This record gives sequence, C-alpha cells and structure tokens, in this order.
Amino acid sequence: MSAPTAGERLVTLAEIEAAAVGLRGITVVTSLLPFGADAYLKPESLQPIGAFKLRGAYHAISSLSAEERAAGVVAHSSGNHAQGVARAARLLGVRATIVMPSDASTVKLERTRADGAEVVIVGPSSEERARRAEELAAERGLTPIPPYDDRRIIAGQGTAGLEIVRQLEALGVEGPFTVLVPVGGGGLASGVATAVKSLRPDARVYGVEPALAADARDSLAAGHIVRWDPELVGRTIADGQRGSSIGRLPFLHLSRYLSGILTVEEDQICRAMVRAQREARLVLEPSGATSLAALLFALPEDAPRPVVALLSGGNVDPARYGELIARGEVAGG
Repeated sequence: MSAPTAGERLVTLAEIEAAAVGLRGITVVTSLLPFGADAYLKPESLQPIGAFKLRGAYHAISSLSAEERAAGVVAHSSGNHAQGVARAARLLGVRATIVMPSDASTVKLERTRADGAEVVIVGPSSEERARRAEELAAERGLTPIPPYDDRRIIAGQGTAGLEIVRQLEALGVEGPFTVLVPVGGGGLASGVATAVKSLRPDARVYGVEPALAADARDSLAAGHIVRWDPELVGRTIADGQRGSSIGRLPFLHLSRYLSGILTVEEDQICRAMVRAQREARLVLEPSGATSLAALLFALPEDAPRPVVALLSGGNVDPARYGELIARGEVAGG
C-alpha cells in the first residue's frame, strides 16, 4: 500500500480547539486519576457511551450540512465508533445506519441499537465492513462518518489531548511529560498527539498496540502504510484494535508527532485490566487497557515523568470480562 501524499493537510490545533467548544455539555472532561508514582490514568471509559468515540462522532456529525444530516449517516465499526455515531446522531436528530461485524461485543451491539441506529451485520473483517458501508452510502444516499480517516474525527478525538495538557498544567507540571494512547485506526492517537505536541513540543507521545496487531508499528518503521492480514489481527483480545491497517491521514499525523509505538502482550493486557479494577475501580475493555499495560510493562526507561495513560474504553461483555480478569490473575495480576 502506498504512502499518503505529502500534500495532505494535517489537522491543526485551532481545529481541535473549535471541536472542544462544540463538545461542551456533550462529552465529559475525564479526570486524571493518580496511579502510583508520577503516573495518571485518563479514563475515557467514563464517557457517556463508555469510550472516547463520542468526541469525534459528535464533532463530525454536527459539522454536516443540513442536506447531509437530512440524508442520514452511515458508519462501520467493531463497536465503540458505532456507539459514538448512534448517540451523536440521536442527539442531533439524524438517522444512523451502522455496519458491524458478526463477532462484535453483545454489549456494543445492544447499546448501538438502543440509541436508535439500524445495525447491519457482516463478516468479521474491517475490509468487509468498510465495503458494505460504501455500498449503503451509494444505495441510500447516506453520508459516511469514517471511524478514523477523517480530519473532523481526528479533531474531535484530539480534545482529549487538550484536556491532558490543561490538567497537567493545573497540577503544576512545567517540564516534559509522556502520554500513552492506544492505536487502532489511528484517529485517537493522531488527535491526541497533535494537541499535545502543538502545545508542549517537549512532551513525548507513544502509541500502543497489541503485539498481535502491530500494523502501526510496522507502518512507521517502513515509512508507508503496512497492512496485516485480518486473520492475524483477529488473534488479539483487543477487539477495538483489530483493524488491518491505520488510515492514510492518521499515518501522516503519527509519523510526524509520535515518539514511537509500544507493543504489549495479551497476558499483559489482562494484567492491566486486573490492576485497573483493583487499584482504580475501573472496568476496562482490552483495547482500553493497552496503554496501562504499556505503562506497567513496556515504558521506555527514559520516558519523562509524569506519564498519562489514556484508557480508551470500558465496553465489554460481563462474561468475557470475567474470563479476561481470571486470565490476568493467573498471569500475575
């Protein structure tokens, strides 16, 4: 797969700040929770939909023209973007159709439907979801809301990065610091890294992936987007990070702003879920725990302190959660 063209314009700090204004009263300014020495957790699992995705989805849909809203929107997602689009569409009075995989979490499916969206089920691969969403957009005249490869989405997700910088400044942090953020398609990491590095160039931002789905790591190392086979990425328990490749626009942002990509093992993710529950009383889904796993098990020794681990979500089926917690306890908790 070829690299994005150099002429594509990056999202600006001004765009992220404008998104933050529009999200007032819609999303929550999630707190920084102290976690051990010189570390904080930012639990996006405490957003109204249980994940960060409402930030980008609401900003994107609220930016549409009256004609685009009237046409309705379509999105494809393994779960959290689905919930974000469904909730944002309901709040804005827009009809939503969501394409989801057959192996999507029951919790995510039910909550997407509860917000009034029509759910279309397809096979497990991200390519199949994207293809069906394109077909529906053409057949019904719907407006697509991409999960990550869209500047409005990136700007909305970047509001979490604005909050991190302001919260650390309120705590008196004046020197360099480190932010850990999960990477799936790359929208969240792109927005957060853009906001943080624009305001604090001395900070470090690391993306975090499961070792079993490390396409972003390989892409940054190769200098172009690297695609992993769907069967390979499907092995990870982190269902929100099973995409085969990062987006074109995210690739540009991550190449410019990230200090690197950290990878974590499956048992480390489970152990991080245990630690979040025991020490912070937080229920995390596997993808939401990867940044905490990096803090615990993969942080570079020279990473500036304090460290903020952004916890991207907590939408997980109860039975599955119990299995993963048990696995984490066996692995060492």
